[in-house]
Amino acid sequence: MSLLNSPAWNRFATAARNADRRGEQLRLINAPGLRLDLTAQAHSPALQEAAVALLEQQGFEAARAQLFDGGDANWTEQRPAWHTALRAPQPPAQVAAAVLAERERVRQFVREADAAKRYRCVLHLGIGGSDWGPRLVNRALRYGGIHREVHFASNVDSHSVADAMVRLDPHETLVIVASKSFTTTEPLANAEVAMNWLRDAGVADPIKQVVAVTANVEAALNLGISPDHIFQIWDWVGGRYSLWSAIGLPVALALGNDTFDQLLAGAAAMDEHFHHAPLAENAPLQLALAGVVNRSVLGFDSLVITPYDSRLFHVVPWAQQLEMESLGKVATADGSPTGVPTGPAVWGMPGTDCQHTFFQWLHQDAAGAPVDFILCEQPDHAYARHHELLIANCLAQRAALLRGKSFEEALAETSQVEADPARARLLAQHKVHPGGRPSSLIVLPHLEAYTLGALLALYEHKVFAQGVIWGINPFDQWGVEFGKALAKNIIRELDAPSQQVAPQDPSTRFWIDAIARRHQD
Repeated sequence: MSLLNSPAWNRFATAARNADRRGEQLRLINAPGLRLDLTAQAHSPALQEAAVALLEQQGFEAARAQLFDGGDANWTEQRPAWHTALRAPQPPAQVAAAVLAERERVRQFVREADAAKRYRCVLHLGIGGSDWGPRLVNRALRYGGIHREVHFASNVDSHSVADAMVRLDPHETLVIVASKSFTTTEPLANAEVAMNWLRDAGVADPIKQVVAVTANVEAALNLGISPDHIFQIWDWVGGRYSLWSAIGLPVALALGNDTFDQLLAGAAAMDEHFHHAPLAENAPLQLALAGVVNRSVLGFDSLVITPYDSRLFHVVPWAQQLEMESLGKVATADGSPTGVPTGPAVWGMPGTDCQHTFFQWLHQDAAGAPVDFILCEQPDHAYARHHELLIANCLAQRAALLRGKSFEEALAETSQVEADPARARLLAQHKVHPGGRPSSLIVLPHLEAYTLGALLALYEHKVFAQGVIWGINPFDQWGVEFGKALAKNIIRELDAPSQQVAPQDPSTRFWIDAIARRHQD
């Protein structure tokens, strides 16, 4: 059923258009590990009431229960999306034995490696969900001290893996091949390069320095990896939700088991909050509702994420994958289109660099975009004044986006420095800010494993809630799969130029033939 034509949606959209967007009322939500300030998002009692009716119409309560109980939350593939089980202190009974056993296997592997002072370095080979999560956490938390140096290589462009290997000693490096299916092109191609690198360096038995993290155990065994070096994930774990599984092995190796445990604990605490907090006090749900208003009612095409902490550099690409791979869809459960825009484009960079890059567009372009500001109250460095400057800039940019500047205010300002009234009026036109630009402020008291886990789970549940509201499945990625299938056909044609495996458009056919000829020459 099209969301657009439903009564609850029409009421919600009307209330959103009429809601306050000038931040007249402070809106703070306390959640595990963070506080969420939604003051600069559209809000009114009528909108809150309409949201309750919309959630009821879209079956939110049942969908949330299905997520936590292991029902077919991923309904196009008819399987659970049970990432919450991976970080629960006591996972649900159906999967408790498997999850706890694999969790302990990861920790035992790390304990034994630490005791033997084995693997000074780690080369992690994954892509997408098996890469961005561990990469983000290691970058964010490494300033507290690291046990091992971890380098990540994801792209099938071999410059990526070559750049990582040049900084490593092959005799002291553990290679992790992370692929849920163990058929993904990038990690397997890079694994072959890494194996040759170990072999060429004189490593007697390279496969002994290789670990696999996969749901396809048989394929890892066929590669020659020993069973005690294979860590399992499951079909009910989506790749972009898999950090909490053995995919987090490089986090435990680099930062320690205790740090990884705290990361899980923060996410699990956010799970409990999302599962049980009332609507008005539920941080992921309120963030999701704000996002639906911004995208589907107010018409903003994108969402900007600006962490005012350089350690959170990788939050942006991590969130890009989470949001855009999950919400870049329009088909509902019965196959009909939603009828409203879904899935914003996600982009951004850390502050204050972002202010000198694209904030001019955010302030004065006709389109603009909502912004998620992320801030840590306390720094982990000794330069208190620098942190005050960082906080001041974050709050000031958010205030400017919300407040704006009228022509009259701009004219009063320019008239103080321009004696010529005509010149003052001209400059004033250029200094007008529309204001009313929506934003959220997410404040962590301190950047540590627990608060980072809570932050990531906040975004995961926000995306799930938006999927429910829009009636789309946030756990599949058929567009990505289509592209992979086409790539396999092209690879076959490049390998055997005389065979045309599938019809191609003129441009693709030209380049296949041109590159195949170059290889033959």
